Amino acid sequence: MTASLQIRLSIAAVLALLLPACAATTPENDARFGLSVRATLASQVADPAAVRNTAPVSGIDGRAARGALQRYENSFGKIEAAPAGSAFVPMGLAVPN
Repeated sequence: MTASLQIRLSIAAVLALLLPACAATTPENDARFGLSVRATLASQVADPAAVRNTAPVSGIDGRAARGALQRYENSFGKIEAAPAGSAFVPMGLAVPN
């Protein structure tokens, strides 16, 4: 056996051993894809059957709800308009004075 043939056989043997490392594992991963997201979403739903309940909600009247919403919105204070010609600069990029 010549040295060239031995080298070629050695390379072929190494490649044959490395070939299973290229096998696809995506079917295993695809079967579980998004499972954690769906589980988290399902854990946040208090009553899954509530979507089929067509009975009107009772408890607070319209005037009380509107007043509560207005008090909530007013709790943030008034937002002043930005001066004309000013641009938004994110806090991380603002240059201190």
